[in-house]
Amino acid sequence: MELIFFNGWFSLFRTTVIGIMAYVSLIFILRVSGNRTLSKMNAFDMVVTVSMGSTLATILLNKDVALTQGALAFALLTGMQFAVTWSSVRVSWIRKIVTGEPMMLLYQGAFLPTALLRARVTEDEVYAAIRSTGLEALDEVRAVVLETDGSFSVVRKSGGSGTSSLKRVRIPNKDAIPDL
Repeated sequence: MELIFFNGWFSLFRTTVIGIMAYVSLIFILRVSGNRTLSKMNAFDMVVTVSMGSTLATILLNKDVALTQGALAFALLTGMQFAVTWSSVRVSWIRKIVTGEPMMLLYQGAFLPTALLRARVTEDEVYAAIRSTGLEALDEVRAVVLETDGSFSVVRKSGGSGTSSLKRVRIPNKDAIPDL
């Protein structure tokens, strides 16, 4: 007969001990790896986070996986993330592959249809981002940018003459935008 609800006290004890030790190992490795590991996620960070969660579940529930194997898997995932982020800070083409580029969705009150389609974002989502910053009128907004972590940045119009924060934002069909 298959044991569905209770496998015995040893399996509960093993899950408890391994769970606590795996959790401590994961926290230790994340703390050692620095704040970048815990920052807002781009696609690469999300893959690493999901992989760590899957590894933790495997360590907890699979009796064929020892705690040391799981800790090594945590260390490998964190090490790979460190190597990729270290490289992406130093090499621009790696950064573009790993994090992508921010994309302008609205400029000077005009939506950029090509950008909206590529980003799979609706005008309603852009309006919501504008409202969330406390602005009501589109003429108060210089631009709305979809950032690499999936958040929206709303740039207000200003009279400043310094370097624009929009300098490195990807603009599909750049010819359609005057004076940028």
